[in-house]
Amino acid sequence: MNWSSEMSRLLGVKYPVIQAPMFGVTTIEMVAAAARAGALGSLALADLPAAQCAEAIRAVKRQIKQPFAANIFVNEVPPVTPELRNAYNEVRGFIEEMTASYGLSVSLPDIDTFPITDYREQVQAVLEENCTVLSFTFGNLDEESIERLKENGTLLIGTCTSVAEALLLERSGIDLICVQGIEAGGHRGSFSSEEVPQIGGFSLLPQVYDAVKVPLIYAGGITDARSLKAASVLGAKGFQVGSLLLGSEESALLPFEKQRLRSVAESDLLLTRSFSGRYARGMRNVFIRAMEHSGMILPYPYQNKLTGTLRKKARELENADFVNLWAGQSVHAYSGDSTTDLLQRLIAETGRKA
Repeated sequence: MNWSSEMSRLLGVKYPVIQAPMFGVTTIEMVAAAARAGALGSLALADLPAAQCAEAIRAVKRQIKQPFAANIFVNEVPPVTPELRNAYNEVRGFIEEMTASYGLSVSLPDIDTFPITDYREQVQAVLEENCTVLSFTFGNLDEESIERLKENGTLLIGTCTSVAEALLLERSGIDLICVQGIEAGGHRGSFSSEEVPQIGGFSLLPQVYDAVKVPLIYAGGITDARSLKAASVLGAKGFQVGSLLLGSEESALLPFEKQRLRSVAESDLLLTRSFSGRYARGMRNVFIRAMEHSGMILPYPYQNKLTGTLRKKARELENADFVNLWAGQSVHAYSGDSTTDLLQRLIAETGRKA
């Protein structure tokens, strides 16, 4: 297979392969390991405060000289209304009572006690740290942020889950578009948190290719040379890999989480808003079943902040029934090898395919 030299040049890497930003999984070491494979590492910053974003960017730069992407969430945050406050307290009470019935006692935070980050503060940190690539999801950047980033020479990568979203990104002047199929693990990159497009990636990709002129990256189900080559045939010039790296040496997942992943069955995987308030694909467990049955799920980021304490305690107790284990539909071996080796093997295998 002939790799896209245009995409490699734009990304500043040898191969147009991108290590997916997976908050809670991606580590500084994973980003560096991806760079050593000749790929683009992605630093998952999610909605971290700007100061933490800056320190994480500096930490990567201390390890590698190659380009890497910072990745942020660009959703608008719903205001705390009396109705939201009441709903939050109701869901908090339900979760505390439900988890206690399973022997997991946890005190969840009040709605006024956790910080909410405006992504524009993160954009400022990216500019100050001169990060050359910024990818983003959950929507589009505002016009002022786009203008400031472009003036700085920052390459912008937006995420779409529909043709309509791709067109919006193109009209905004976004440099590259990552087309995310519904089979991808983790959070859907949809602009809306309520009604997410249900289209599969290999159906969506050629439609986006026909609709826009912006070079495309594909994300969703790439675990081997066959799936990568299929994405190439359908119009992708870049290839984002996530689930392949979940069990890797540099993954932040704990041993018990990696062990659970390696026993996953196709029927275990579903889309759910239970942990964060936005749809994400992962492994079914006790918490998801309880929340789905209750019908009481808060909007993002409030559901995500509410469940953070629970997830942290469940990890400490190695209790897989109350942690979010995100994974895509392409079930595989979840190798424990290094990210560098996993990506180099993928690249080498793809190079051998005609």
